[in-house]
Amino acid sequence: MGLPPVLSWADRLVALRDRVLASPRFQAWAAAMPLTRPIARKRARALFDLCAGFVYSQVLVACVRLDLFELLKAGPLEAADLAHRLDLAPDRLAVLVDAAISLGLLERRRQGRIGLGQLGATMVGNEGVAAMVRHHALLYADLADPVTLLRAPIGGTDLGRFWSYAGGVGEGEARADAAPYTALMAASQPLVADEILDAWPVARHRQLLDVGGGNGTFARAAAKRAPQLAVTVFDLPEVAALARGRLAEAGLGARGTAVGGDFRRDPLPRGADLATLVRVLHDHNDDAVLDILSNLRRSLAPGATLLIAEPMSDTASAAPVADAYFGFYLLAMGQGRPRSPAEIAALALRAGFVAPRQLSTRQPLLVRIVAATVPSEVLSKLDTGKCNAKLTNNEMAIEPKTLGGEPS
Repeated sequence: MGLPPVLSWADRLVALRDRVLASPRFQAWAAAMPLTRPIARKRARALFDLCAGFVYSQVLVACVRLDLFELLKAGPLEAADLAHRLDLAPDRLAVLVDAAISLGLLERRRQGRIGLGQLGATMVGNEGVAAMVRHHALLYADLADPVTLLRAPIGGTDLGRFWSYAGGVGEGEARADAAPYTALMAASQPLVADEILDAWPVARHRQLLDVGGGNGTFARAAAKRAPQLAVTVFDLPEVAALARGRLAEAGLGARGTAVGGDFRRDPLPRGADLATLVRVLHDHNDDAVLDILSNLRRSLAPGATLLIAEPMSDTASAAPVADAYFGFYLLAMGQGRPRSPAEIAALALRAGFVAPRQLSTRQPLLVRIVAATVPSEVLSKLDTGKCNAKLTNNEMAIEPKTLGGEPS
């Protein structure tokens, strides 16, 4: 046996803290003292919320599946009327209503009527959120035994089968129907699209290439913001066919098109001075990400801009979203992982881009953005990892960390 590790003063202080917090006597004392009681209650509530979180999510699922928010958007209803419309026994409705009120989804109004709460009101007409709530039945099934999920080989999950297109199905194998996953991504895209388009002025560009662009939801939003902008969507052939139809329906004519292929290996359309990867990279492992970025680097002209937009780890205001939620979601999906802006910047540099920088967004929980540039012929001969672009007030340079054992 080796010698026990030598603990630093910081390690010893943290170990002392952990022993104190674990002590039943300290817990009882903290709960009784007026100064520490609010902290003790807050910690106890946080721990219980972790335990009860699945139940809370299922209350939301029940409300969405029953179309409860849509039913109440015209105004509050009496409990008896609501029970009749939802085909629920009065006592079962009471359980749902009490639970939804406690979570801020519903509120009690005058004469005992039931109305929308603040969170429930935000759900009205937000089909993207409702679609994700319904979709999460697959994730919940895969998380029924999280330890088995952590130990099991990759694949064989409900979520993995739903997103099977992302796994790069081999030749001769039929891909999953493109419509369900494309519709899900499109439903949740508008809020993300607005965040990106508010952060980066697409009107300064003449041609957009949206790689992995689904049915063209983001491309249509960008074209609406910039009437002179030509847009091209690149995705799997069956997805590109859906995008082609949606772009035509939007009346984009010759300035909107879609091309099918494999964005890791197939040549990408040339001529774009702006390329976007919206919620694409976190679905893939590092080797695939480097393939995608390198393919883009070969296809874009010198000086072109790349925007990588997705939820990212190392987000102080939303750490559980990226590291807990997306960490396990992508584990169940069978590939990909949430990455920090620094990790994405390092991958972009390895693929040949320069000057990675982070753009500010209003809702980092939904999406963060890393922008990078295709170097000019002069810059490509320099140490591109040290090249900086001229930053605006909305941009912040990134210091990439070492990734995969290679210096950035």
